[in-house]
Amino acid sequence: MTLKAILFDMDGTLVDSESMHFVCWSKLLKPYGVSYAEDDFCQRFSGRPTLEAAIEIKQEHNLSVTAQFLADEKYRLFGKYVITHLPALMPFTEQTLRAVKNSGLKMALVTGSAKSEALPILKGLGFYELFDTVVTKDDVTNPKPVGDPYLLALKQINIQAGNAIAVEDTFTGVTAANNASLRVVAIANKHTQSHDFSHATYCMNNLGEFWQWVQSQL
Repeated sequence: MTLKAILFDMDGTLVDSESMHFVCWSKLLKPYGVSYAEDDFCQRFSGRPTLEAAIEIKQEHNLSVTAQFLADEKYRLFGKYVITHLPALMPFTEQTLRAVKNSGLKMALVTGSAKSEALPILKGLGFYELFDTVVTKDDVTNPKPVGDPYLLALKQINIQAGNAIAVEDTFTGVTAANNASLRVVAIANKHTQSHDFSHATYCMNNLGEFWQWVQSQL
């Protein structure tokens, strides 16, 4: 079918923000005597919903606070942190986003992050206006790996799943795209190279390679 839209994940796909999430988790967990090595933490939790991570951390360390409290505090800390600490871009991010915009394709941002986490990044980097819609975990009842965020984005841009493709960097994200009946390109980063991408439509090395593929579809 004709390609009419591209739906991008954000964390780890467009921006190198996993280390920032780790910093906020570390600050949150330090008073409870809990610490992780950055690589281990990011490989374990990259792409997974914050509440799911909080539940696992609470159980693993028998913390007295609720998982919901941990998740809410993580969102608060990250939203504050990102105001003064914008993440680095993944390779070819800006070139690819602007090329897609100039091509006339519809473009959506579909993230598992909270609105308070995502919008400061998108606006701070000057990318917010490039997207036809932005869907965060706050816009749906069931976030990734459920397909609802992608289904909502498709509805908002009025494009059928068969005419779109998603770009993801984690097993969770690929699963969400699959659950929305989307084709999906997996681009692993340093934290997700061991993820199972067997259900991705394509695996590519970077966004530059992806844009070359997009051009072949136009």
